[in-house]
Parts: sequence; structure tokens; C-alpha cells
Amino acid sequence: MLPADLRTAEAEALDSVAAALAADAKGMWTVEFRFEGLRIMPVALRLLAGLSAAHPGARLLFADAGATALAKRDAPDQAPQLASLRDVMRLQQADGGSEGVLILVAPSPADYEEVEQVCALHRGAVVLLNGKLEDAAVGIGTVARERRKGFLSGWQSAYALLPTDDGALRRAYPADWELYRRDADGYRFTARFDAKPDAEEQAAALGAAGVGRSLQAVDRFIEGLRS
Repeated sequence: MLPADLRTAEAEALDSVAAALAADAKGMWTVEFRFEGLRIMPVALRLLAGLSAAHPGARLLFADAGATALAKRDAPDQAPQLASLRDVMRLQQADGGSEGVLILVAPSPADYEEVEQVCALHRGAVVLLNGKLEDAAVGIGTVARERRKGFLSGWQSAYALLPTDDGALRRAYPADWELYRRDADGYRFTARFDAKPDAEEQAAALGAAGVGRSLQAVDRFIEGLRS
């Protein structure tokens, strides 16, 4: 079932991340809320607060010093847990690595190298919140293929809520991916997948659901003629 609002989705995401961390305390996990106009910083701060009870060493990392300073201004009580990617890189270089749960907030392809370095020297789990590390400009050359086969392929989805052209995709670890069809009166569950479905798989599932609806309508029509 799709969450009714953002706060419900955040609660689902927190439960999913907790389950993911319990399953793999050193894994690399993703959390995605792909909504137009979403302010990700408040979401990130609430996720950190929710995880901190079970993971008091958790830290929220921003791509640059400006975003880090803004977060510290907005959440002074959480300031000791807020840092930039470069802050942690300096810490890792001094201490030979880092520990605890790191939540990386919306890094872009421009931050790829720093994210990869931080993850390489981190001994705990990493949660990537609304990250986008693949650069379309890289294309399909050797560099892109090496990134997909290596670092980028190591991430697992803990939670995802993704609007699509015809509905929405949802994944809440450890459950499967779910596809919902958007109808005039709301969203309806359509199909379940072991892995994230691509556009072709989604279209096939939605097409099959459409055929099923048509057959049901025909059955009802025939039954009406008989009565």
C-alpha cells in the first residue's frame, strides 16, 4: 500500500533502514523520495533523529560546507552529528577510517569521487539519501561501465517511493518492489518484482493489468445479458 503522505513515507523508510542495518551493518543502502519540489534537508534531519536512538554515532553528511552550515543553523541540537564529505575525508585520513552510520544527503555526479573515497575508508554502513551518482554525460564508455560494475553496483535499496508516468514504484526492505497503477480514483497495486523493474517490465505489467480489467468488463457484460 502506498503511504498517504510524506510523514507516513518517512516512518516506513525509517523502519526499512533499521531492518536493512540489522541485516547488514556494513552495507551500502539507498533511500529515495523522488518528488518534485521536495525539501530534502528536513527529511534528512528527521531520518537522522530517528536512527540516532539505535545508532548514536550516526552522522549526516552534506556535499559542501554551505549546506552543512545551513543544516547546523536549522538544527543546532544535531550539529555535532552534521558534517560535510570533506570533513569526514579529513577525519579518515587522520584516523585511518571512520565508523558508525553515515547518511549522505543528495550527492550529485560531481561528488562521485568524494563519495567513493568516503565509502572506501568507512567501516560501518552508509545510507545514500536521494543520491544521484551516475552522470549521463559519462555515457556508455569504459569509465561508465567500470563504475556500474564496481562501486555503483554495490548499493542496495532500503526504501524507495518513485512516481512514474503511469503510477508509482515502492520498495520497503525486506519486501519486494511494488508497482502501482494510477487510476482516476487513486492508485492500485499492480505487480510485485524481486528487483527494481525497468520501464519495459513496468509497461508489460501495466499492460497485463489493463487486459485483465478489459476481460473482467466483458465477463460482467456477458453475465448481464444472461440475467
